[in-house]
Amino acid sequence: MAEGRVVPEVDRAAASRRALQRRRARAALKRDLTTRVTAPQDVLRRAVEDAESDAATLRITDFLMALPAIGAGKRDRILEELHISPVKRLGGLGVRQLAALSEWLDRRFPPHTARPGRSRLLVLAGPTAVGKGTVAAQIREQYPEIHLSVSATTRAPRPGEIDGVHYFFVDDAEFDRMIADGRLLEHATVHNKYRYGTPRGPVDDALAAGRTVLLEIDLQGARQVRAAEPSASLVFLLPPSWDELVNRLVGRGTEDAEERARRLRTARTELAAQNEFDYLVVNADVATAAREVVELSTGSSR
Repeated sequence: MAEGRVVPEVDRAAASRRALQRRRARAALKRDLTTRVTAPQDVLRRAVEDAESDAATLRITDFLMALPAIGAGKRDRILEELHISPVKRLGGLGVRQLAALSEWLDRRFPPHTARPGRSRLLVLAGPTAVGKGTVAAQIREQYPEIHLSVSATTRAPRPGEIDGVHYFFVDDAEFDRMIADGRLLEHATVHNKYRYGTPRGPVDDALAAGRTVLLEIDLQGARQVRAAEPSASLVFLLPPSWDELVNRLVGRGTEDAEERARRLRTARTELAAQNEFDYLVVNADVATAAREVVELSTGSSR
């Protein structure tokens, strides 16, 4: 009899752990929706394709409340409009309900569409700690045919950074002179603290020589390049999840808690701008992300 009682207890413990894991996964999914790391259409697609997925078990009420600018009142109006019961889960929606929800999502959150045509001037941007520098370093190492522009900055070097390789480290006076002389293709103050800019000369020389040029810059700079060079291909680097972005920022260890919190607030704003870009690349694996970025230029794929 003793042995007979052990198995149900083990089963209950295992079921409890699985339920906890499921709740945590759904909570992470909601964070990805709120921060726009994941498009709602992608979550709905996952729910339809896999009835056992975390997306499929997400309640429609939680799904809608996780979307930007959707409160309780608006959620209820949407459910009434779409004729969906608030007790439904995404994986349990009927064909007509799925079609109505999909159409509503496309109206409210237009899906990203890649711009036709590619350029030899690539601009790589994305939220803080997404790994832009790491992906750019991988491209420098594995794709020597790509000219990687070296930015000028007024911040001090981080451990391991080399002047002229990772950045040109200059003081404020020199940065002012570069602006006044028209030597910067773009420049911006990042995180309300330091200034960054792209020296124009090396970029123009490389393009004139027929090479592909990659600029690894921030959102402000990308907008300036788009205004100055409309033909440039703008690539937005996304994290695989919001939690992973937070982990990368914390693991970097170069900012204190207050600065990390401020940068994460900025990251939310940056993520909301992703539809301004021509292409989206997810940085789940550095080598894969680097290859995808390179293949977005003309004549640079392998």
